[in-house]
Amino acid sequence: MRAADLDIHELLHFLPEGGIITFAGERVLLLDAIALGLLRRELVETIGATAARAVLTRFGYAHGWRVAETLRKGFPWDNEDEWRIAGARLHTIQGLVRAEVTRASRSGSMPVHEGFWHDSYEAEQHLLHLGQADEPVCWTLTGFASGYMSCVYGKEFIAIEDRCRGKGDTVCSAVVRSKEEWGPEVATHVLFYQKARLDSTLAQLTDTLKKKERRIQSRRALRHVDPATPVGLVGSSPAMLRTLDLARRVARVDSTVLVTGESGVGKERIARFIHDESARTAGPFLAINCAAVPETLLESELFGHARGSFTGASQDRAGLFEAANGGTLLLDEIGDVPPAMQVKLLRVLQEREVRRVGENRARTVDVRVMAATNRDLLADVHGARFRQDLYYRLRVVEVVVPPLRTRREDILPLARQLLAGAAKRFGKKAPALTPDAAHLLLRYAWPGNVRELENALERAVALVQSDRIGVDDLPPEVGSTPSASPAAGEVRPLAEVERDYIAAALRASGGNRARAAERLGIGAATLYRKLKQERR
Repeated sequence: MRAADLDIHELLHFLPEGGIITFAGERVLLLDAIALGLLRRELVETIGATAARAVLTRFGYAHGWRVAETLRKGFPWDNEDEWRIAGARLHTIQGLVRAEVTRASRSGSMPVHEGFWHDSYEAEQHLLHLGQADEPVCWTLTGFASGYMSCVYGKEFIAIEDRCRGKGDTVCSAVVRSKEEWGPEVATHVLFYQKARLDSTLAQLTDTLKKKERRIQSRRALRHVDPATPVGLVGSSPAMLRTLDLARRVARVDSTVLVTGESGVGKERIARFIHDESARTAGPFLAINCAAVPETLLESELFGHARGSFTGASQDRAGLFEAANGGTLLLDEIGDVPPAMQVKLLRVLQEREVRRVGENRARTVDVRVMAATNRDLLADVHGARFRQDLYYRLRVVEVVVPPLRTRREDILPLARQLLAGAAKRFGKKAPALTPDAAHLLLRYAWPGNVRELENALERAVALVQSDRIGVDDLPPEVGSTPSASPAAGEVRPLAEVERDYIAAALRASGGNRARAAERLGIGAATLYRKLKQERR
């Protein structure tokens, strides 16, 4: 018998009443290709691409070895060569791939097989459920070829896919040769066939999850507030409770969210909380400060670039939209995005696809986008500084984070949490606050909000010489400013108060803007912008 004589009508047999299907005398199952694609996606999203590849490669290897044994025993082959090439014919009959052997040669004493894989179900399903990859993705097919040939020749053979439709090539192709005949390039591929590799990867994953859980429990132990309050946030004041309630509700849907509030109020913490409470919690949470990235690099950071698209682009690189696939991307300081980039962001939000710099091909992304800003975006829209269509596309739901001065009930609980965190980082026992120090914290206006409070308390923990933080351990501006609760008739405009604080910080820092920004608990870019606004 020859390999070309294999016929599906003779190989496939099922009982009229159903239940048992056999193929070449062995029981088989009919599985939906999309279901296998969904299983692949679940494996990648749950245990990571490396571990998923190891699982599917080892599965393919076992399948190939079993098929080789079945064919060897079940058919009277004309010669050994017919049995050896029957594997490709069988894969085609089973509908997994249309295999075409283009060359069979010898390298030394060992054979080398090369061929194309047309219509690979693996490449098709990977593109459908996970999008285009950077490396070949026909993991079970290479595993099958390796297992089949290893059984046939009685020694270890490895198949390496050099082209793949799953990474944008026009066809899938592979080379199969003995492990000894491969050069150093085979080293990384062999690891996926070894059980120790899979065990090690899964062990690392388990260890990572355990460490993450310990960190969460440790952070919860630092809190002295209601257990219903999310980790890293303190919300006992009515204003903050309303914000957290809205954040919880919007987390249940996959809409775009705009998080607004003054600098340092904790906008990124709220965005991360929404991600953690959403169905995307198993996916990545990535954030980028749009104001901190030069305009010339922002597009590459967000959308990625192709090799050679500009000076320094030595290799293909995925952007943050692709990296956040299946999760959440926070665009912080969205109000500072230049107009040209605003157009491109709007297109991504509408089309759910990105184009890398230097490429014409669109890549589908599954990302929840959140944006944050301390600017009045509506005023920027009216001033033609921000696109109106992008503003409304981002502001499907707006979550406003209140400033610290309007939620005074949160100051001391938050201060105690921040003290405990700073003390742990410094390897110290968490100090307490003296009544006078606590009073100063409550009466200070905190123009830098939570960030300024955190910096002030970290400074206090670093300098304190006893187990209690006193007035002298706090930054000078905390004890030298007027009360944050002015008497009737003495209310000053917020912009005026803020301007005075900035001027005082600059004087105290000898005119050094970077140092003044650090003392105020805000970013240097934010300080420059505020100074620029004052000159207008």
